[in-house]
Amino acid sequence: MIDLPPGARKVTQQGSTFYVVGDERHPLRDAYHTFLRARWPLSLALLGAGFFVVNVVFAGVYLVVGGVEGSRGTFLDALSFSVQTMATIGYGVMHPESTGATIVMIVESMIAIIVTALATGLVFAKFSRPTTRVAFSRHAVITDHEGQRTLIFRVGNRRGNVIVEATLHVSAVVTTTTAEGETFYKASDLKLVRDRQVGMTRGWTVMHVIDETSPFHGMDAAALKAAEVEIYIALTGIDDITIQTVHSLHVYTDADVKIGYRLADTLSQLPGGQFLVDLGKFDAIVPDTTSRDSVRA
Repeated sequence: MIDLPPGARKVTQQGSTFYVVGDERHPLRDAYHTFLRARWPLSLALLGAGFFVVNVVFAGVYLVVGGVEGSRGTFLDALSFSVQTMATIGYGVMHPESTGATIVMIVESMIAIIVTALATGLVFAKFSRPTTRVAFSRHAVITDHEGQRTLIFRVGNRRGNVIVEATLHVSAVVTTTTAEGETFYKASDLKLVRDRQVGMTRGWTVMHVIDETSPFHGMDAAALKAAEVEIYIALTGIDDITIQTVHSLHVYTDADVKIGYRLADTLSQLPGGQFLVDLGKFDAIVPDTTSRDSVRA
């Protein structure tokens, strides 16, 4: 069992899990971003719950104040009248007849305008967010390519649009020990054979040559694990449909990097000279018997 300091909070980001202590939380300040990050069912449930809570509060006020004509004095009737007021339904069966009920109705009507505008803005902001359906191969591989040891992974666009000027930025984080004996997480940008595509449609095989300048130079599987290697990938580009900047992030850990394997071919030629793209093999890897790091199946 891990002995954690008091107040430690578990955080999971991009597949990595760590604990944070001493962080100042501001839930209300971050509520907007939390709402945008949440899934649609949860977001709509939160809006519905907020609408219900506000109506329950005003229903209680109507019960205390009274003065609603047509009400039987029950909480259900008070809640029904509150919903009708906030949603501007106005069936006409119940209406305020006292000064107190009229004042509460006016206050609720003004709050309803604010709540409706806020909910509409949140839904529109979430709906209009530029998103991508970019897929990254399940594993990155280290194998020989063109006579050089190379880190390779695959990126694909799952939508029918084109990501214009798609650009990749890849960095690696490895655990090192400083001259003073302290543990230090060193980040290095990886030089790619090709870090840009004019128009990204389906697939993109990304390669980083492991030479003397690479942080992976001389590393085998055990060394990758000992260094707790993490590879961070950021893809940015412009959606040709919405003309908005889109982005996607992905992380490979040392367990996701397979040495002595290669990515399975997804492209094959048909007898008539046409080509077949088999996206079912997008994540598939096979042993590379020609690699210096070759493994047996």
